[in-house]
Amino acid sequence: MGLSFDGLASGLDTTAIIKALMDVEAIPQTLLKNKVADKNTIIANLQSLNSSLQDLVADAKTASGATSLASFTGTSSSDAVSVSASATASAVSIDIVVDRVATAQTVVTAASAQWPDDPPTLTIVNAAGEKIEITAGSTSLDSVATAINAAGAGVTASTVPAGTDADGNALYRLQLVAADTGTEGAFTVYRGDAASVDAGTAIDVATQPGAATVTAAQDAQITLWAGTAAEQTITSSSNTFTGLMTGVDVTVSRPSTAPVSITVAPDTEASAATAKEFVDTIAAILAGIANGSKATVSTEAGENTTLGVFTGDSTVRALRQALSSAVQFPVDGTSPSTIGISIDRYGVLSFDKATFTDAIAKDPAAVNAIFSGIATRVQDVSDQYSDTYDGLLTMRITGQENEVESLGDQIERWDLRLEKRRASLERTYAQLEVMLSQMQAQSDYLTSQLSSLPSMKESS
Repeated sequence: MGLSFDGLASGLDTTAIIKALMDVEAIPQTLLKNKVADKNTIIANLQSLNSSLQDLVADAKTASGATSLASFTGTSSSDAVSVSASATASAVSIDIVVDRVATAQTVVTAASAQWPDDPPTLTIVNAAGEKIEITAGSTSLDSVATAINAAGAGVTASTVPAGTDADGNALYRLQLVAADTGTEGAFTVYRGDAASVDAGTAIDVATQPGAATVTAAQDAQITLWAGTAAEQTITSSSNTFTGLMTGVDVTVSRPSTAPVSITVAPDTEASAATAKEFVDTIAAILAGIANGSKATVSTEAGENTTLGVFTGDSTVRALRQALSSAVQFPVDGTSPSTIGISIDRYGVLSFDKATFTDAIAKDPAAVNAIFSGIATRVQDVSDQYSDTYDGLLTMRITGQENEVESLGDQIERWDLRLEKRRASLERTYAQLEVMLSQMQAQSDYLTSQLSSLPSMKESS
């Protein structure tokens, strides 16, 4: 870094002078930097808008489905039965009798200090007839339980204390529980390998003295239209009857002697919430565009008018108009306002829950058709502007980014230009100091020479 000494000869603050001159010289570059900052702000807002549109594409695609507003709620007259209804359900009411619930098979072995066979080999046969042969590391019942659990045979084993024998030795039982309820989880445990099971010489553990099948594998069963000629029984390996009716699942928790009434009805509150969420998403985008397009006009003399980040942006203005049209134009001749979706004269999109709820209660198919039509148009508009490759808003962002890159190149060239200008000014003022110093030296010399000359008085 070079050293500079201000005004050694001239007394001038040359550093301050050069800085002031360079500030003037840098005005064009400063304007370019300010323009880049403004462009970056615009790009950030455009990218945020584009991201919102891309999310809206996905939301609109879902909302355009034929059953996007379909929502049903299921109720039961007994806490022994719970009902779950999906969007594919339809209104229905039916009585069922819960004959029994599904249970998982549980077997306990006879009490013993250790497994009676060495090596401890046993075979589990599942409901499908598959044989899983297991050999434990030792005759310890804990070791046998660990081997069963690691075999993946659909059976969980645990050791349970069972007192002591006559000699005071601790006794244990193995409790074996099916991983799945119902007859599909049924199993048989044999002492011996798979070959002995095939030969009929293996011993069924549950039939040994002191052993027991605590709970038998049992499917859940319900009866529809009990006591009528149409009476029908339905079984399930679990306590949930999936798809008992289209889009309706029923779960039972205990038997019932009296019929249990199941009712599935449209959930207009949930449908309204779904529609409102979609409309609110669009409204937020429109409001964001409107706020970003406002220009604040100064009211005081000397103050500047402040423009919004989207003010004058034809692409954003066209997007706002397209979205508004997609929402407010009629669908098959019916105005969206009939289902509570409307835009006021200020361009504000709103949702009237009461109007929507009343409309969907009267004609759910018509409301679904209008809502689906709106969503389809919104999806088309959003995709047209936010497509990753050729979206109108995407290309607008790309154009702004290219302009920022070009401005950046200009700023870099100005850096070189200003660096040369500063060096030139420093040389000029350095030369000025040298010249002034030389002149000062000459002046001092002449002054000293003149002072050494004899005066007129002395000459006389």
